[in-house]
Amino acid sequence: MTQNSFCFTVLLFIFMGCARRVHPPEDSMPVDHVVWDSLVQAHVSEDGWVDYKGFIEDSVRLNRYLNLLSQHHPNKAHWTRDEQLAYWINAYNAFTVQLIIRHYPIKSIRKITWTIPFINTPWKIKFIHIQGIFYSLGQIEHDILRKQFQEPRIHFAINCASYSCPPLLNHAYQPNQIDTQLNHAAVRFINDPLRNKISKNKVEVSSIFLWFRGDFTKDRTLKDFLNSYSNIPVRSDQSIKYLPYDWTLNEQ
Repeated sequence: MTQNSFCFTVLLFIFMGCARRVHPPEDSMPVDHVVWDSLVQAHVSEDGWVDYKGFIEDSVRLNRYLNLLSQHHPNKAHWTRDEQLAYWINAYNAFTVQLIIRHYPIKSIRKITWTIPFINTPWKIKFIHIQGIFYSLGQIEHDILRKQFQEPRIHFAINCASYSCPPLLNHAYQPNQIDTQLNHAAVRFINDPLRNKISKNKVEVSSIFLWFRGDFTKDRTLKDFLNSYSNIPVRSDQSIKYLPYDWTLNEQ
């Protein structure tokens, strides 16, 4: 098969997949995230560094969890908001791990490319199949987590497999703990000196706060948001600078 015919076949597959169903099924029930919880406890350190070789060796269990996700699409009929939110955060993180180990070893997630020219980032690849609907990581992040939930703390919960990303939690996000877990993620990230540098003399924060500034400032200023979680108060007269983003793989 030539490269052009391969690209056409993949494109046709994507478009057919997208056309098959535009609405999620209403008969699926909430899932248990116990397998993902055990996986991240085994292969993610307390500081959030990931043992991708360990995930490769444990790929049978990882695939079991991903298959579980693929067979249960969240819906409003049977799922609470917190059940949906926990599902999509865990799904984003688990499918990101799958994408990395499929291409391992790599130095950065940004090195993952596809043969089709307009799919120029890994976040546009529609490799996630959930009950007849195909998603990319970007769609889960922007169209679902950001748009539907209006929850800025998700930026500290989803992990893009990179050094400057908020650390991957070594527990699954759980519906009955989600608010506490998101608060913990926000406090952990904002006070992490590897990713943000807030002191009495300077305020240098992650580029996440620049890229998604609107998510953090819908009903307050960015300084107000930071002060909700920062151990060191950001004064009103202090200027905010943004740190360069390190896309190196977040590997142990």
